[in-house]
Amino acid sequence: MNVIAREKLRQRADYTHKFNANTGRHGWLRLTPAYSVKIVEELIAQYDRPRRVLDPFCGTATTALSAAYHGHEGITTDINPFLVWLGNVKTAHFPSTTTASTRCACARVIDAVKRNSVEPAGTPPIHNIERWWCTEALAFLCKLRSAIEAESEKQSPERNLLLVAFCRTLIGLSNAAFNHQSMSFKDNAQLSIPFGAEMERRFSEDLYFVLDGAEDNPSGTGQVVFGDARKLERAVDGPFDLIITSPPYANRMSYIRELRPYMYWLGFLDNGREAGELDWSAIGGTWGVATSRLIDWELPSQSFAHPLLDAPLSKIAHDKNKNGVLLAKYVAKYFSDIWEHVNSLVSLVQKGSELHYIVGNSTFYGVLLSVERIYAAMLEEVGFENVNCSAIRKRNSKKELFEFNVSARWPG
Repeated sequence: MNVIAREKLRQRADYTHKFNANTGRHGWLRLTPAYSVKIVEELIAQYDRPRRVLDPFCGTATTALSAAYHGHEGITTDINPFLVWLGNVKTAHFPSTTTASTRCACARVIDAVKRNSVEPAGTPPIHNIERWWCTEALAFLCKLRSAIEAESEKQSPERNLLLVAFCRTLIGLSNAAFNHQSMSFKDNAQLSIPFGAEMERRFSEDLYFVLDGAEDNPSGTGQVVFGDARKLERAVDGPFDLIITSPPYANRMSYIRELRPYMYWLGFLDNGREAGELDWSAIGGTWGVATSRLIDWELPSQSFAHPLLDAPLSKIAHDKNKNGVLLAKYVAKYFSDIWEHVNSLVSLVQKGSELHYIVGNSTFYGVLLSVERIYAAMLEEVGFENVNCSAIRKRNSKKELFEFNVSARWPG
């Protein structure tokens, strides 16, 4: 892959991640930071002949996109319909006629906003929406969303590209800050967002950024399929030569919570109950209704059992730890789901298939959870060979937290 193609890969991977140097404010979708793109790219670049590459946990489709840019066939799955939509836009091939027509559509959209010729869309039902956007920004976004719908065909590539740019703009105009693991909000007095024509210019810049990446098409193919990683055989057809993925970490981080603004604005969510239900259906989700459901959850009889897991669970559940029993259930359910996933993977690999899982370890009440070693034990249990855990990078200031590449090979 040449330097230009590599930059286009990063630009497509960065479709909705935004950093504005003037304000120091991060945009959203931090699921694909630069180091993740680099790790995936380095792994895929090792293989010269075309491969069928599977990523069971799509995220923002980095693996499928990288595989396509290296001339492979990348297939990925996700249970979140927004990520399926976004991933398919990012991996699509766009002819020059489409990017040209999208530029024309952008001009019509901005003209409609300026002339107030469209009825503004309703504000999405996001709790405390005034924390997210000030009055001026919210009014602009409502008009912009309506203009995009009026000036593009439903489910057309032009509308998809306009909506990706809209996602960038809505976060660029938000009060949200992402300078640490948990997001926070700035109050209106701290903002330095220019309004009026500057908001229109921001959307144009975001759209042209997206189109610049879209115009350079990968030589391979990428596809994102809606499906549950615990039941992969229902979503995709094997066999695959290579599996590269980064599952949700066992750290109680809710990806649905992080994605809510996009999903509400684009109509993938209508209320908080739906968000909680989706989080419950995802591996590792604990937001909203997922937490209350966890209280009554019971460990299935066929779940994975191993001293590396059993001992930490006992320590986490100790009665001296507030909510220890609940968090022990969270960890147990996480690995129960991953165990189901690993078993579903076996039917999709062929002789000699290689596997790479990028995972991070965790701590609960000072108890170290060796996630990478538990994954390794699961892979060995179902028949993978040459299982190895390699530390990739330190995660944060806690000296014991790292990310690992858990690699393995299917016999043959």
